[in-house]
Parts: sequence; C-alpha cells; structure tokens
Amino acid sequence: MTDHPTPQWLYPRPDLPPVLSPDEADITVNLWLLPKFSMLTLYCLLEPLRVANRFGRSLFAWRLFSNDGEAVTASNGVTVDVDAALGETPIFDNLFVIASYEAEATVAPSQWAVLRRVAAHGGLLAALDTGAFILARAGLLEGYETALHWESAPAFVEEFPTLALSDARYRFDRQRLTGGGGAASLDLMMAFIEREHGANLVAALSRQLVHSRLEPRIDDERNVDIGPAYCPRSVRRAEAIMEDHLAQPLTIPDICQRIGQSQRQLNRLFQRYRGETAKGRYLSLRLDRAQQILADSRTSVTQAALAAGFGQPAHFSRVYRERFGESPRTTAQRGKRSP
Repeated sequence: MTDHPTPQWLYPRPDLPPVLSPDEADITVNLWLLPKFSMLTLYCLLEPLRVANRFGRSLFAWRLFSNDGEAVTASNGVTVDVDAALGETPIFDNLFVIASYEAEATVAPSQWAVLRRVAAHGGLLAALDTGAFILARAGLLEGYETALHWESAPAFVEEFPTLALSDARYRFDRQRLTGGGGAASLDLMMAFIEREHGANLVAALSRQLVHSRLEPRIDDERNVDIGPAYCPRSVRRAEAIMEDHLAQPLTIPDICQRIGQSQRQLNRLFQRYRGETAKGRYLSLRLDRAQQILADSRTSVTQAALAAGFGQPAHFSRVYRERFGESPRTTAQRGKRSP
C-alpha cells in the first residue's frame, strides 16, 4: 500500500481534470484488451479511477494495450483505440488482462513474456472474465486462489485440476487479482483502490458512483432463476441434482425418488416452466457443460464428452450438433486457435 497520510475524501472537486497522463499520476493502471473483450468490464474498471482523481490529488492514470497496437473490437461490436501494443512500453508494476470470448486465440509468445516479466518483478497481475485462462496457461496462477465467471468454471477445473478455484465474484490473493468480469469488476477495482489508497477513498467513491459495494462471494449466481418469475421448488431441486451429476448422469426415476415427485408430475412441471421434459432439460444441461469446456479449455472432444456424461462419441456428436448447429470438434478448434 502507498505510504502517505490518509485524507478523509469528503467530496470531489469539480474543477480537477479527471483524466491524467502516466507522468502526472501516482499509479498507472495497465489494461490489455483482448479481441471480443467485455465493454462492461472495461467501463467498470476505468470509471472508479477517473472519479478517484476528482478528490484532490493526481492518483491514477491508465494505459490501454492491444496485441498489435491497433484498435480492439469488443464483444458488443464497439471499437476502442489503444495507446500501444503490449510489449512496446515497459510494464513492471501491474497488468490487467481483459478477455472474454476466445481468450487465447490471438496471444503470441512475446505477450506471454510480458506477463512473466511483470510477475518476475513482483508486479500485480489481474485477470477478468476468461483472462484467468491466460494467466494459468502461462503458469502464473500456481499457488494462488482464482476467481472467474461461473460459466467458465467447469472448463477451468477440467484443464487446471490442481489450481485452487474460488467461488467468489473476485479474489485478491497477494499479487494476483482475478474476477468474473462484468459488473463485478467495479467492486474488484474498488478493492484495488482500497489497497493503494485506503478504505476512506473507496467509501467516498461508492457515494459518488451511487454504488453499494458487495461482498466478494457470488451468492450462488449460477443458480439465479432467469426463467419465469416463479418456478416450483421441485423443478429447482431436480435441476440442482442434475447439475451435481453431469459427469455420471442419474435416471429421471432416480431424481424423482430423491425429490419425492412422480415422473409424470415432474415432466408436466418441466414442460410448463422450462419448455422441455425433465429428460430433455438434463440433456441440455449436459450439452451446455460440454460446450463450455470445449470453448474455454484445451480439453479434447473425448474428455469433454466424458465430463458431461457421454460415453458414446457418435451419440454425443449427433446431439451436440442438434443443439449448437456445429460439431464438437468445430467448437474445440475455435477455442484453441493461437499463433
């Protein structure tokens, strides 16, 4: 943490220019944007830094980097200009990796070297959304607990079974800062600012941004019901059992016995609230798990199929194509492209 007296940060000055150059600021935050990055994640990282500069001191500057120094297009189609190519400017103190879809598809050996150089100098390495895959593949998460988007967790565990995975929205573990991206990035950046300038500034920032900080735990976000406003408890219990038995599927009668529901009634409820039978829903969950693993990791098609409870490759390929409109191999190849 920076050595200086902690002010009270009562209110922001309206006349202070909020955007600073690296020469003017105490700390420069370096952000590496990967193609198809999340724009929401970027905004949530930058806005707290900008607002912090309104509280009377030149606290933060930021630099945006891309693979080649050219503008980068986010997943929403908006193109963002950058300051330089990663590797052109020396970086030692911190580097934030902002990735989303196809995280490693464009990463070159020179960029792996930048990450390792920051780590060797004791700098902070941060990874948002699928950026954790990049740090893990560079061997930079050994011995650290990692947080990432819950949707990518199955693929991460499959590829890196020895790494400690946190169920938090973000995780600050010594010189590694990881998180699920999206709106959770706002609290992640608040945690970074608090480490550098104390809790009083973060409290003032929260007031200015009209934001109540959340605890880093995810409160089981993956189980938030995104279907109808009401869903019967028996359907939710059945889905929880299905989620816990994707690699070794149970039969629907077994699930019915566990929740004390007849198969006929359970199917009727699934049709009404999920638009498919209980068996169809179970198949969908298993296929979604396979797709997540193939898209986000280097796992083979066979391994992904087994992780989702499919023992027959031909059957797996057929039902996968029916659900996603492409073969499992196509999904895997798209996720593994790298120079």
